[in-house]
Amino acid sequence: MTTPLFLLRCKQLGLTLTELDMLTIGIINDMFTERENDDFDGWTEVASQSDMDAF
Repeated sequence: MTTPLFLLRCKQLGLTLTELDMLTIGIINDMFTERENDDFDGWTEVASQSDMDAF
């Protein structure tokens, strides 16, 4: 990932420069990935209690 792309991702997440001092690159990448997953409508299977017990 290039610096301009990283800064674009930070801007898309609405992060301030102060917040960037407290976060790592990995956390910011995870935050962006999770934000993109929030818009995904393909989650059709929900775990049941038996699935959780088997886990």
